[in-house]
Amino acid sequence: MNERMIRFTKLVLDFMFYSGWIVFFTLPLSLRFLGKYYSGIINEYFLFMLAIFGASGIFGILIIRQLRRMMKTVILESCFVYENVKSLNTMAVLSLCIVVMFFIKLCVLPTPATGVIVLVFFIAALFCEVLGHVFAKAVTYKEENDLTI
Repeated sequence: MNERMIRFTKLVLDFMFYSGWIVFFTLPLSLRFLGKYYSGIINEYFLFMLAIFGASGIFGILIIRQLRRMMKTVILESCFVYENVKSLNTMAVLSLCIVVMFFIKLCVLPTPATGVIVLVFFIAALFCEVLGHVFAKAVTYKEENDLTI
């Protein structure tokens, strides 16, 4: 990966991380605004939606945090380390937490978009899990290779 793309990706992840916190802390105001101007159903289920979106937002921010950690290893040109395996496994669990949150929402307030979110994060969880296993094997091979004279 070239240097510009690495820097761009790092900037995007940093922006997403910090703006995610802004969105999280302004979520009650945003939901009130949307409830007033977009859909009254938001006002009817305000606390429920605040809990679902708030918890999912935290999980999403934590996923981005893991990606930022992994990006540091890319910058240091040391990608195949067990810390990245741990990050991928953590991202799989966090993605499943988002699946659970939105599955609950799907049961209470079903929408096509909620179904899509459940599917996308379920696939993301599977992807992270598989990639975690691939990285674990790569780290093992790398460590064995480093010990070979």
